[in-house]
Amino acid sequence: MLPDCLSAEGEQRCRRLLAGATARLRARPAAAAVLVPLCSVRGVPALLYTLRSSRLAGRHKGDVSFPGGKCDPADRDVVHTALRETQEELGLAVPEEQVWGVLRPVHDREKVTVVPVLAGVGPLDPQRLRPNPEEVDEVFALPLAHLLQEQNQGYTHFCRGGHFQYTLPVFLHGPHRVWGLTAVITEFTLKLLAPGVYQPRLAGPELPRG
Repeated sequence: MLPDCLSAEGEQRCRRLLAGATARLRARPAAAAVLVPLCSVRGVPALLYTLRSSRLAGRHKGDVSFPGGKCDPADRDVVHTALRETQEELGLAVPEEQVWGVLRPVHDREKVTVVPVLAGVGPLDPQRLRPNPEEVDEVFALPLAHLLQEQNQGYTHFCRGGHFQYTLPVFLHGPHRVWGLTAVITEFTLKLLAPGVYQPRLAGPELPRG
């Protein structure tokens, strides 16, 4: 049974579990941060995703992602980066008191550290958001119940030079496939929100070794 992730009790449990890592990671510099927006869409708990603009430069254009980006020298910390980028990309202002905490950092193939920041953003209609068309092609939400169904979960095995290197989760059967670091962050989030419900078929994502 899916726990009530949006209840005050659920929020306080998550804040307690994240408190130590949050204090530690807010004190450290990082290259980039993303916001993991936990929302309610027509009363259903969900995570909010963006589809990056196909007009962007770089290999991540057109990918599903969470709102976020590079840390600016003027940002106070990774939380400020995630909130600033979310407002710039989606026009969604999230007060800092709605931040639950900081999740485990992830690293891309260039060893860039990306810090995920979990926040409860309340009830919203993704279709009413006005994303910046220079950065975002689409905004959509996936219910937690959908992400937690085993038939919507998979894994992608990455090889290089004919040799197995690492495995990452992938979430299927939504409007867009959630893969790469966004899927890893989604998996971290599900483990936190629904520890007795989310049972990945692997012990966890095997990330590229640094």
